Amino acid sequence: MSENGKVGEKVEKMLMKRFLTSELRRSLEGVTADCGFTLDDIVRSGMENPDSAIGLYAGDEDCYKKFAALFDKIIEAYHRYRPNGIHKRNWSVADLPDMSHLSKWEGRILSTRIRVGRNIKGFDFPPAISAENRIMLEKDVEKILTGLKGGLVGNYYPLSGMRENMREKLTRDHFLFKDDDPFLKSAGGCRDRPSGRGIYHSFDKRFLVWVNEEDTLRIISMQRGGDIKEVFERLAWAINTIEEKITFSFNDHLGYLSSCPTNLGTAMRASMHIKLGNICHRDDFVEICDGMQLSVRGLHGEHTAFAGGVYDISNKQRLGVTEIDCVKILCKGVNDLLAMDIEESPDCRN
Repeated sequence: MSENGKVGEKVEKMLMKRFLTSELRRSLEGVTADCGFTLDDIVRSGMENPDSAIGLYAGDEDCYKKFAALFDKIIEAYHRYRPNGIHKRNWSVADLPDMSHLSKWEGRILSTRIRVGRNIKGFDFPPAISAENRIMLEKDVEKILTGLKGGLVGNYYPLSGMRENMREKLTRDHFLFKDDDPFLKSAGGCRDRPSGRGIYHSFDKRFLVWVNEEDTLRIISMQRGGDIKEVFERLAWAINTIEEKITFSFNDHLGYLSSCPTNLGTAMRASMHIKLGNICHRDDFVEICDGMQLSVRGLHGEHTAFAGGVYDISNKQRLGVTEIDCVKILCKGVNDLLAMDIEESPDCRN
């Protein structure tokens, strides 16, 4: 079961269906964004997938303006962020908190991963982009990535024409992104696969970029263990380097603009794979995580089952908080969950 609960419960919780009243639908009929998306295009994923928690995708920056009457309600409900909010950034490594206390959980924190989504200003997002522009962007991005220096040096692997042994290797390393996501497929993000898509990773496999998946770029820093400071520093360095060559879609209200409104703002998902053996069996486990501003997923990502006592824990809020805040929320939550897990053990209760 995924993080959203049973199918019957998900339908009630889908934000698009909650806020898209008949009156609002009528007011948005006939509206068209610059990318050509209408209301039907934006909500198609939710209409075709009743287990969606959000239920809508943007095709470009203009969607957030033309369909603000719907997006603003969903953004406020998910991010607890007001329509007049101003988003602030903070990539200062000096502002990271002392996280030495996490060292006591060595062996329980298996790995750490931080990723951000980015779209490129002036281009439609993956659900709406043309086949020609997708291929052009891939070529431009490949040139930038293969010019990276130092610990970011690596190889780019286009999905088009990829050999089966390479596909198996990238899948085995958990690098290859899924091609069967029904939510993204309904939104239009899987058109023309595998054309115009690819994966870059550094030689040490600690830095990774997905090209033209849900967003134009998914930039990822990761490694084994719980040294989140090192993961953050690597990511900050990579983003600053890439941003010297590319202008990302951004505004002061919504931050970095993404195809899915859950990824607005920082567009950051800071996560850790942690071992839990007790608290995870509680009926209110997901609610406990939600109260800590955390999302919980299965080991293999969104919409995958919990298995083997290993859980993917990440910050839930991304808009109206800074990048440093995302890391603080994750670290505090993981520390508290692991402490609660010990308290829930039979030995502690007896």
